[in-house]
Amino acid sequence: MSESISVMLVDDHELIRAGLAGVFDLQPDMHVVGQAGSVREALARFAELRPDVVVTDLQLGDGTGLDIVRSLRRDHDDVGLIVLTMHSGDDQIFAAMEAGASGFVGKDAPSTEVVKAARHAHVSPRSFICSGLVGAMMRRGATESTRLTDREHEVLVLLADGLGAAQIGAQLYMSESTAKSHIARIYQKLGAANRAQALVTAMRIGLLSSVNPGPNAS
Repeated sequence: MSESISVMLVDDHELIRAGLAGVFDLQPDMHVVGQAGSVREALARFAELRPDVVVTDLQLGDGTGLDIVRSLRRDHDDVGLIVLTMHSGDDQIFAAMEAGASGFVGKDAPSTEVVKAARHAHVSPRSFICSGLVGAMMRRGATESTRLTDREHEVLVLLADGLGAAQIGAQLYMSESTAKSHIARIYQKLGAANRAQALVTAMRIGLLSSVNPGPNAS
């Protein structure tokens, strides 16, 4: 039988730590060597115990699980670092990945997913596993593809005010053809065929707060 994977649990709720400990101790290839309820205690316990994998909550009383991840990853390439949290939005997923975590699991996930993530973290601590990562990356890509430059946003605001290309060019001290080029790029980024569609999309995704329909459409 291969050597057992040692796990340390970090959560400021003792009941959650006890529940996780029960799950890991049921695994024939894993055992819990220690627990901690804060960032400071976790770092001290890690130095003492040197577990193979650390499973930490995101929100802790004296900081966050990401503080633990960054601190440990700085000096330990071989330790598995799992972030386990109730707050499993896209921003939290990317923050955990960028901090150097090996995995990210929501607390609403089945216990088998936490165990799977811990095994992955032990074998491949510098790669990142998260069931929601693909969706988060697709949403981030969609957001980045619609990001306008500062100049394009200025043109968009004037489009919303009802100005045409010639008027926009005059107001922004550019030629009419340059204004038209900016408008075309805005349409492309917003997936719009015309001014009305562009403004509706811009309103929906928060690029505009209001629209003043005018007689000009370019």
